[in-house]
Amino acid sequence: MEIQVMKNILGENDRIAAENQAMFRDKGVYVLNLMGSPGAGKTSVLEKTMEHLKDKLSMAVIEGDLFTSKDAERIDKYGVPVIQINTAGGCHLDAAMVQKAAASLDLAALDLLIVENVGNLVCPAEFAVGEQEKAVVLSVTEGADKPLKYPLMFKEAAVALLNKVDLLPYCDFDMQGARDDITALHPGIEVIELSCTKGTGLDAWCEWLEERARR
Repeated sequence: MEIQVMKNILGENDRIAAENQAMFRDKGVYVLNLMGSPGAGKTSVLEKTMEHLKDKLSMAVIEGDLFTSKDAERIDKYGVPVIQINTAGGCHLDAAMVQKAAASLDLAALDLLIVENVGNLVCPAEFAVGEQEKAVVLSVTEGADKPLKYPLMFKEAAVALLNKVDLLPYCDFDMQGARDDITALHPGIEVIELSCTKGTGLDAWCEWLEERARR
């Protein structure tokens, strides 16, 4: 019975996600679902993305969090529209939440909408929200074993951002091993080494994003 209930939940979510995707496509906005564990640096990546692209693209952000609006407040200072979704303990955003939040945005005026999902390496990969593509942020402080422990996240993502590489000298992180595992799980995935503190990889990341937003 639990299996059937889960199938029903996922089926309804997929239906709404398809509606969202059609709406986003009709409005000409590229939507990215940004995922990763708590503390991986998703919001820091977003902040640097706003800095680099806010004068090149029309952007908005939907922020997912359990309870607070702290991440949305960080993004708001960059002058881009930001909508906060609080899940009240839920471990992921779903398509209905994003549909409701998107109704507050002028989608036709946007080139890029980034949905920062709740910090979690499991559930967000299972629930589409209507995005064109997914991205996963993995901090080197989390360990190189995470791709094989949480394979669906990396199989679903179009790009993996290996974040906080400035901390590599202080971490036991096998960069080549992590890259090999990620590309074995998802051949063709883009893997970008990133440091929001030092600026490493930010140009490559923003170029990847801008190319898709302008298609």
